[in-house]
Amino acid sequence: MSATRPSQLLTLQSFGDISRFLREGVADEDSRQLRDSLGALSAQIDEAVRIRRTSTDTAAIARHVAALSQCAREHQLFLTGLGSAWHALYEFGAYQRALRELRNAIAHWQQMLERRSSRESTSFDHFELLAWRTLGEALLLIDMYEHHGDAHSELQDSAPPRSRSFLQKIQTWFRQRRS
Repeated sequence: MSATRPSQLLTLQSFGDISRFLREGVADEDSRQLRDSLGALSAQIDEAVRIRRTSTDTAAIARHVAALSQCAREHQLFLTGLGSAWHALYEFGAYQRALRELRNAIAHWQQMLERRSSRESTSFDHFELLAWRTLGEALLLIDMYEHHGDAHSELQDSAPPRSRSFLQKIQTWFRQRRS
């Protein structure tokens, strides 16, 4: 599966695509549960973005944003229950920071909707940018976790090391941008 993963990732152009991609992965139980939780978050993001772009009903948009906020909170709580193998990864901390920033952006967008502020559009744009970043961080985390497990078993089998995956290259790019 890892051979086809980079070509699949190149076609992820919506939050719904990410949600579908996450459901297709084959992994261990922890990874599957994270994929499920992340898929639910991605679907909520997709729905909130869709309703924001297609509706002028502020109350309906606010309801979707409230549901998204709850889903993001539940996802963050889920992360705390993951095992130490997840917490040991650098990408886990980076993903948690990105998720906190996303939750703050959701809360800000929600406030702008409630106030019917003229800055709501800017708040929405910021949220959407952070949503993409957060989901990208999540995909990196999953890839590193799964790759780490693969690398560990490869060492035990004395197989030659793999070349860097597409997601690892993106991770390096993210790290360089942060510096």
